[in-house]
Amino acid sequence: MIRVEVVYSPAPGRVESAALDLPPGALLGDALRACAGSQGWLTRWGVDAAHADTGVWGRRQPVTHRLRDGDRVEIYRPLQCDPKEARRRRQQKTQDSKRTPSLSRAAPAAG
Repeated sequence: MIRVEVVYSPAPGRVESAALDLPPGALLGDALRACAGSQGWLTRWGVDAAHADTGVWGRRQPVTHRLRDGDRVEIYRPLQCDPKEARRRRQQKTQDSKRTPSLSRAAPAAG
């Protein structure tokens, strides 16, 4: 038997995991089916295994990927927004805050 861990993060800062014992030669798809099986982890996590993006140790892998003992199978949730657009928004916000003069930097009043 090989032991793998299946992990899913339903929200930022929260990680759910399940340890599985699978037969040697098991595929990533076998791990997903095992998670959907008796424990119902995928259903509880709200994951559609047929359309989920998956990987092993941070590298995207297809469901036909052969697993090894100690592998960490990851189920990725869909992106909420385009990472490039999110970076542009953060950069624009930073630039806008630098352009706004603060009261402490204002010129002293003539008096």
